[in-house]
Amino acid sequence: MTAPLAYPFPDPPAELTAIDVAAGIKWMRLPLPMALDHVNVYALDDGDSWTLVDTGMSSRRTKAIWQGLMAVTLAGKPVTRLIATHHHPDHLGLAGWFQDQGVELLIPRTAWLYGRMLTLDEHQSHVPEALQFLTRAGVGKDITSARAGQRPFNFCDVVSPMPLGFTRIDEGDELQAGGRRWLVRLGQGHAPDHATLWSLDDPIVLAGDQVLATISPNIGVYATEPEADPLTEWLASCRRFRPLAAEDQLVLPGHKLPFTGLPRRLDEMIAEQEEALDRLQAHLTTPSRAVECFAPLFKRDIGPDTFNLALAETVAHLNCLRKAGRAARQLGPDGAWVWRAT
Repeated sequence: MTAPLAYPFPDPPAELTAIDVAAGIKWMRLPLPMALDHVNVYALDDGDSWTLVDTGMSSRRTKAIWQGLMAVTLAGKPVTRLIATHHHPDHLGLAGWFQDQGVELLIPRTAWLYGRMLTLDEHQSHVPEALQFLTRAGVGKDITSARAGQRPFNFCDVVSPMPLGFTRIDEGDELQAGGRRWLVRLGQGHAPDHATLWSLDDPIVLAGDQVLATISPNIGVYATEPEADPLTEWLASCRRFRPLAAEDQLVLPGHKLPFTGLPRRLDEMIAEQEEALDRLQAHLTTPSRAVECFAPLFKRDIGPDTFNLALAETVAHLNCLRKAGRAARQLGPDGAWVWRAT
């Protein structure tokens, strides 16, 4: 029987403050302009300098917060290295801003390539592939037509320009930071080659978004790779991490609270997704389009603010069932995939 989750630090740090979660490790929190309104970042004390883990999104407010944190909370010691766990804007958004100040960026190669490519890939209107993705998912013509002339979200809106040059970290690498040796383990599914750091000297894991305590990481399929199967990859990562997990490890995640009880949480997350797949397969005894599959997956109403993420997650679950031979699809007369259980 695994130990339940526990939260050694029940209250998050206030803005412009930090909580010492272990010797040489400070936990800070930055605001996000979305329902998940924060991201956790960490500072590892290297003696005469700091190594940061993740950055928050690029905005004037976030830059001002960082300037205050570096001047006061981090005692004016220079930041010399930044570890970015993955390419999502709330974790990579200010990497270029820090690099412009002489900070070395450590990041998996795939994450850097995605981040730099997306910052350079700006569009003033939705491209045909993005609109086709919506049509294939069963999104109505009223929505796709309205979006066709709109400027979409662009990565560069919230991510600072990324200059050439980075230091690659990869599976099995060992880093020194915060007075510890860290082993790099790459997760998949939430983001390609998501770096997690496992301390070799004490029970601490810097988990990014690969493992979260009270929510599941978003696992989505997008127009960039519509046939992808990230959910199978994410489940495989959870199972691969399971033998490495110990009940006393302090998990420092990208969102929500630090926690202990990693074995239990990995088991919970695997079970939750397997149950969701079972519910979806049962639902598909009635042939359905992706937009008609929200209810069995999320068991709540999906509004405009969460529609895009819900759609991406739904397609991920459908692709997972299809790759496992548990569902099939056929193109309907309206251009949407119609899914059914096999």
